[in-house]
Amino acid sequence: MQLARFLVEAVVLGKQSPNQLVREHPISRSWFYELLARYRREGPAALEPKSHRPASCRHQVDRAVIEAILELRAELSAAGLDAGPQTILHHLAGRFDKTPSRVTIWRILKRQGLVTPQPHKRPKTSFVRFEAQLPNELWQTDATEWHLADSSKVEILNLIDDHSRLCLASVAVRTVKAADAVQTFYSAAEEYGLPARFLSDNAAVFSGKSRRGRVALESELDRLNIQCVHSTPYHPQTCGKVERFHQTLKLFLAKQAPAQSLAHLQLQLDAFRTIYNQQRPHRALDGRTPLQAFNARLKASPSPAQAQLDYRIRRDRLDSGGRVTLRYLSRLRHFHVSYRHRGEPVMVLVAGDHVRVIAEDGALLRELTLDPSRDYQRSTAPTLVRHQVRQRSAST
Repeated sequence: MQLARFLVEAVVLGKQSPNQLVREHPISRSWFYELLARYRREGPAALEPKSHRPASCRHQVDRAVIEAILELRAELSAAGLDAGPQTILHHLAGRFDKTPSRVTIWRILKRQGLVTPQPHKRPKTSFVRFEAQLPNELWQTDATEWHLADSSKVEILNLIDDHSRLCLASVAVRTVKAADAVQTFYSAAEEYGLPARFLSDNAAVFSGKSRRGRVALESELDRLNIQCVHSTPYHPQTCGKVERFHQTLKLFLAKQAPAQSLAHLQLQLDAFRTIYNQQRPHRALDGRTPLQAFNARLKASPSPAQAQLDYRIRRDRLDSGGRVTLRYLSRLRHFHVSYRHRGEPVMVLVAGDHVRVIAEDGALLRELTLDPSRDYQRSTAPTLVRHQVRQRSAST
């Protein structure tokens, strides 16, 4: 434009030939004569740069749609739920005859200053993603910390399906113990079926490798023919889906009233689990909810022989003699567990006629196969212990 101003002023003020200037300078003849006409009509202001923006745009988003987008963004953020363009588009569907695309919604949010640039993030092309092909092909579990209203620390044990991102369980406890991990697994298996593989980190309740043994959960997975997999130490990306679920869950909990107790926190977890599984669209699932993705395909499972095994789990307490009673084949069966642990709470794992009794700390107290011909099962207690029990019974 500086060249155009110089040439126009050379013609108007310097009385030079327009044709000669056009031949000597890289400028279109038609464009130069148009500038001359504009200068004679409007004066020097005609040579200032002007916007090429059209006066109107037929595909411009209506103001009512923009206001609805901003309102949804505020509502979802206030509730601690995902408020990205994909989620807003999901909630916007059906409210207007014509809805903008996901990219358009992102641009509207950016123009309003609601999108924070994050140039430090790795590009998506550098990610190496894996995903199970079927529901129940792989489960992921992990525990994360949270605080109650009195600042006391608790833990939340989460279990999700790798393929559908379905939250299978979300349980609040003071500290996750081996028995909690086993009970959470069986509760999810009873509702959704058994998985083919089970992935966790190397926490003490999930892995006994550091102690050169097997914890209660690993033993149960082995018995059910479920492949147990642990992530590489100090590499949380292996369990990335459940780690990302922690972030989504905590964003929701931070917007709720501080939980006064474990029961209060569990109510909040149950409410979030319903929203997450049944109402919230998941971007990794093409806008479907996890429950829709879970029900869309056939389910993977362990070997058929193990998958058909009748199993149950129950909490009990050893009686004064260290015994426990359970019903098997419509009859009560009694067996001795541990006189030293009498009166203590235990977890009884029943799989057909195979029974395992586990203490609160995950220690295996007794394992036996029920004899259907006997109501009182044979005791495996040492002879000395049985002798001491008889002496105490005689003295009383």
